Amino acid sequence: VTKVLLIKRKNEPYKDSWALVGGALYNNEPLEDGMKREIYEKSGLKDIKLYEYGVFDEIGKTPTINMRMIAVGYLGLVDINKVNIIKENINTKDVDWFDINNVPNLAFLHNDMLKRAIETLRELILQSDILKVLLPNEFTMPELQKIFEGILGISFDRRNFRKKILSLSIVDDTKKEVSINGNKPSKLYRFKKNLEKKKVF
Repeated sequence: VTKVLLIKRKNEPYKDSWALVGGALYNNEPLEDGMKREIYEKSGLKDIKLYEYGVFDEIGKTPTINMRMIAVGYLGLVDINKVNIIKENINTKDVDWFDINNVPNLAFLHNDMLKRAIETLRELILQSDILKVLLPNEFTMPELQKIFEGILGISFDRRNFRKKILSLSIVDDTKKEVSINGNKPSKLYRFKKNLEKKKVF
């Protein structure tokens, strides 16, 4: 299941509403550095590779703020089983993971931003090795298929998926196998180095 990290705002505007992680940029701060700082301050997460996916213009739509607000959207992937998040800090009342198919009404224009982020993520996993962060260095084909299906929201025939991935030459066969829960051994693969961007499906 693909999830998004949301924060519950402690202050106005949109007090007590859920929102994407974000905040104001310092005058002397590069955009990506500011995003990484906000992520760390509000969730405790760090060292996340970010992908810029759009600019959003909000004019006069935020209560108590009668001025233009411009947001730059970034997305990044983490394995939620390998990280711990801060649940509360000076600006947030709560922080939690939400299934992308069950997201509440968010503050600002964040529902629109999230929709664009999901669309961008689905494009990225079809064209790049962004999934490396969610997999061990060596992985089975069923593990790779599960992640594709979770993000794309569709199911693949197991044999067709394997055939397609191997035909693209984006993974190497490690010549090793692993048995999970006593099942039939599965081959282990790894992403090729210097992977070219290719459309997978």
